[in-house]
Amino acid sequence: MLAQYPTSAQLETLLAGPADTPVVMLNLLRFKAEADAPDAGVSGEEAYRRYAEQMVPFVEAHGGRVLWTGRVDAQVIGTGAEGFHMVAVVEYPSRQAFVAIATDPRVLEIAVHRTAGLDGQWLLAATTTQV
Repeated sequence: MLAQYPTSAQLETLLAGPADTPVVMLNLLRFKAEADAPDAGVSGEEAYRRYAEQMVPFVEAHGGRVLWTGRVDAQVIGTGAEGFHMVAVVEYPSRQAFVAIATDPRVLEIAVHRTAGLDGQWLLAATTTQV
């Protein structure tokens, strides 16, 4: 199921993970064909880009970093990811830092562009481990 924001239960599960280690967030993004207000008249991807242009420096100022972004070309194994347009991999200093950033009043201000352009996403939290 696609969503735009986590449920309370999902945040509880996230925060139950290792507290003293970085967390990497895998973002699978799906954009609206045309953005809603306040970005009506541009594509959903362009509206999301307006959000990202402000969000990336904010995340970096709070100890996070964008590791990689790219366009989805094909799903090679499995099913269920049809329709995702972009992938972003972002590392945060901790799970608590991620939640603090995501709920900061400044982020809530710029999120209007995210909401205007994003049709939905999957957000997966991962912790480094040895294979």
